[in-house]
Amino acid sequence: MTIGLWWEEAGGEYIRTRSARYPGASDIEPAWTLEAAADPRRITRDPDPKSHGGDIRVIGYSPEAGFVITVIIDRVDHSGINAWKTNGADLRAYRAALGGEDDAS
Repeated sequence: MTIGLWWEEAGGEYIRTRSARYPGASDIEPAWTLEAAADPRRITRDPDPKSHGGDIRVIGYSPEAGFVITVIIDRVDHSGINAWKTNGADLRAYRAALGGEDDAS
């Protein structure tokens, strides 16, 4: 599944400034989310089981960022809603799908 992910200016600024709202969080560049969405080994959850509106969750690696990113995408127009450095169950699922490869920091 190819997703035509794009970001409105406000949404891009929102993910670029995550650390201002969440101390210790990584700021995310919108371009990194495009890499994550294009990762051939990405995990796509459509619909995202945590979404009330049926959004899409994509978990993929961004070479530019150097880590795995979780991206929430609007299912109707494929605009980016949110993104963060992947952790917890999503990171474990991505690593498990890779068979334990180390490039998924």
